[in-house]
Amino acid sequence: MKGLETLRVPTELSARVPAEQRGRGRDDVRLMVSRGTEVSHHAFRELPGLLRAGDVLVVNTSATLPAAVDGRLGAERLVVHFSTRGDEGLWAVELRSPDGTGSTLPRAGGPAGAQIRLPGGGLLVPEEPLVRGADRLWWARASVDVPTLMKRYGRPIRYRYTERDQPLAAYQTVFALPVPDGAGSAEMPSAARPFTEALVAGLVCRGVQFAPITLHTGVASAEAHEPPYPERFAVPATTAWLVNAARAHRLAARSVSFRGGGRATGGRIVAVGTTAVRALESAAGPDGVVRAASGWTDLVVTPGRGVRAVDGLLTGLHEPEASHLLMLEAIAGREALASGYAEALRRLYLWHEFGDTHLIPE
Repeated sequence: MKGLETLRVPTELSARVPAEQRGRGRDDVRLMVSRGTEVSHHAFRELPGLLRAGDVLVVNTSATLPAAVDGRLGAERLVVHFSTRGDEGLWAVELRSPDGTGSTLPRAGGPAGAQIRLPGGGLLVPEEPLVRGADRLWWARASVDVPTLMKRYGRPIRYRYTERDQPLAAYQTVFALPVPDGAGSAEMPSAARPFTEALVAGLVCRGVQFAPITLHTGVASAEAHEPPYPERFAVPATTAWLVNAARAHRLAARSVSFRGGGRATGGRIVAVGTTAVRALESAAGPDGVVRAASGWTDLVVTPGRGVRAVDGLLTGLHEPEASHLLMLEAIAGREALASGYAEALRRLYLWHEFGDTHLIPE
């Protein structure tokens, strides 16, 4: 992407610990706001003042799983990242090699038929790659109940830029809702991490509405920056109704304002995180109308495809090579995105799941 492919994020700008261990709380992070190529800088706790009554925040309620489990293949030590629950008892898994510091290094998947020993005496048997020709994620079958295994022996997936292990609570958002079957996200839907109960209350008092979706995120390709794989999602009927009603109200208010003047109104649909964009856009028709939907989505939002239901996005800061930037470009535009990221680097914003945030309001 022109203007971004030359950017390099220094390692010292990786957020190494959660915000509450650096400052006063989860919301003690910075918030960059991009309106076209104009950029302003705020504290995240100022978010209520940056939104309008009637705006809708679409939030992901998927809970983060302790998806990293130790294993052995013969004498080889492995770390299994349980990515996505499939059908008929299968799980998409990523096999990694421990690096001796609590994090992991990439490793080829498989081989097919291998018997990977799990804690407690269970076995994991890789069957085939998730995508033909790719070797990172494999479909595998476990001899034990995987949610129970993770609950007993698992820990959150940790990447090398972080300083140390953190408890699972550090990877849960205020919107996370555990579900009876134990499904959840292999990696935290991190855009929502800075929200606190007090901040949510302040947004509600401001007249901002919340619309829940669920998208269980799989394991990202930290090294290769591959496009996202299919993931399970659900957009409930109540969320579809709320989004459609807000958009209809906004269009009507725009028409009145165009004829007679007046101030800007709410009704903007602002997705909290790329997962919320993917889920909502998967449920939106070509006319922009959102309908209740659930199942698997393989949608990849690009500038060519564009967005139909989403007006804005609240997200973290992504690596310049990350496929998520195509989604951001679809919402913000190439020039605005490049301008914002250059400013974030200049102002020493922090990257990754414990880092600072970026609001593209419309």
